Amino acid sequence: MSKAAAQTEFTGACLCGGIQFRIHSELAPIQICHCLQCRKAQGGPFATNIPVARSAFEVVGGAQLLRCYESSPGKFRYFCGACGSPVYSCRDQLPQVVRIRAGLIDGPLPVRLGSQAYVASKANWWTIDDRLPAFAQARDPAGAS
Repeated sequence: MSKAAAQTEFTGACLCGGIQFRIHSELAPIQICHCLQCRKAQGGPFATNIPVARSAFEVVGGAQLLRCYESSPGKFRYFCGACGSPVYSCRDQLPQVVRIRAGLIDGPLPVRLGSQAYVASKANWWTIDDRLPAFAQARDPAGAS
């Protein structure tokens, strides 16, 4: 692949490696979400999400390990039933998109942080000291998480 060519194939896995996936598209910039649900689901100050077209996302191993939790009406969070790793989330309002947890994708990523959402509800012990675009609530009507 030449340096100018965009990468369009990515692999990833949960912590135990039981769930493996492929993404068949370029990656969008990483979206950070500071909402309470994402903080609780991740166990940290925020979630790092990459929106991917559902048609470009493929679970290639361990689909039987995927568990789902409906964290709010129409919002589904998928995680590994063996190791607990959050894998992706999706919304009924935006059925053509899944939000992959960026930390699960193998290798260095060709994208960087793009924006932050729900900064009005960020953890009081976390300082935002960057210049990313920030939104008090959702980044878009479909939500950032």
